[in-house]
Amino acid sequence: MSSRNLILILATSGFASTFSGRAVEPMVGIIARDLGSEPQTIALLSAAFALPYAFIQPVLGPIGDALGKERVMKVALSILFLALACSFFAPNAATLFTLRIIAGAAAGGAVPLSIALIGDRVEMERRQIALSRYLVAVIIGQLAGSSLAGLLAEWIGWRGVFGLSTIMMALALAATVIGFRGALPGGRFDPRAAILRYKIILSNPRALFLFGSVFVEAIALFGIFPYVAPLLEERGGGGAAQAGFAIGGFALGGLVYSALVAWMLRRLGIGKILLGGGLFAGSALLVLGTGGDWKLDAAALLLMGLGFYMLHNTFQAQVTEVAPGARASAVALHAFSFFCGQALGVVLMGFGLRTIGLTGATGIAALIIVCVGVTASLVLTKTAGQRAR
Repeated sequence: MSSRNLILILATSGFASTFSGRAVEPMVGIIARDLGSEPQTIALLSAAFALPYAFIQPVLGPIGDALGKERVMKVALSILFLALACSFFAPNAATLFTLRIIAGAAAGGAVPLSIALIGDRVEMERRQIALSRYLVAVIIGQLAGSSLAGLLAEWIGWRGVFGLSTIMMALALAATVIGFRGALPGGRFDPRAAILRYKIILSNPRALFLFGSVFVEAIALFGIFPYVAPLLEERGGGGAAQAGFAIGGFALGGLVYSALVAWMLRRLGIGKILLGGGLFAGSALLVLGTGGDWKLDAAALLLMGLGFYMLHNTFQAQVTEVAPGARASAVALHAFSFFCGQALGVVLMGFGLRTIGLTGATGIAALIIVCVGVTASLVLTKTAGQRAR
């Protein structure tokens, strides 16, 4: 199978799973009114999806290595399809919460295993470009789920959006089953072998550096996102709609990166890409700390998206090489580190906003992400050179 066809197949599940994951956030008020619940309670549906997604990673990684990544993806997408279909009929908030937990755990078998599969089938020289092409589908899914689901819910209701998500997932599942119908079956899952693989991965200094880098990166960059809307309202810079447009700038920055990544790799190399990513993201945080207008915030978040993907896509490509024989396990630990960093970043940013204010909190986050870029550019280029020798 060509890398182009591989990415097309994986892109369908990447788009559908991320759309279904982000679609609930703009529908919180509509769901709360329909089910007779409090908006603050329904807002926790996001956590009900995100936490199982993160904590299932250390389990799905070794299972994918043992049984076959394609095989595990088919099962995970089947469960996600059923959870979304049942959500259409959810009679109350408790049922919807249960289904979102199941959906989050199942969605954890989509993107990380796809990244590991690209690592298996695309040589290292072209892997970062291939990953960036796949990430376009993930980014568009996030953008569509965050921005379009709320508008669609006004026309077809929140159940209609879940119905649309179910149709998307059915198409993604069909593409995965048909596209990987010739995949060889894996072996047998052995917990002791899985633990041994994790020990080998965690004994690799390069792997530890990548896991730590992505953890700190997520803390520095993603802590500000839940506060964009309230900060805009507080400063008179716009309401919920303007906040949505501003946050959409982050995804647009990812698309800009995808368009430029081949040129960057050819002209800059990973060292300068990492350094530039840290500087761009740090500059964006400083603008967010001093801005007040949603258009300025949107421009800053576009720059942050560009900087983030310059860092993150490079980390993703590098982590697929730290354990070629246990690639899914390595990517799973990478994803787990990233999502844990996201969760902690929200807490730390909230503490910073209360204690030292917006400018101080974003200034510290900017300094941290610049340090991540500088350190990564030194460490990863040095170790790459040593491995080449």
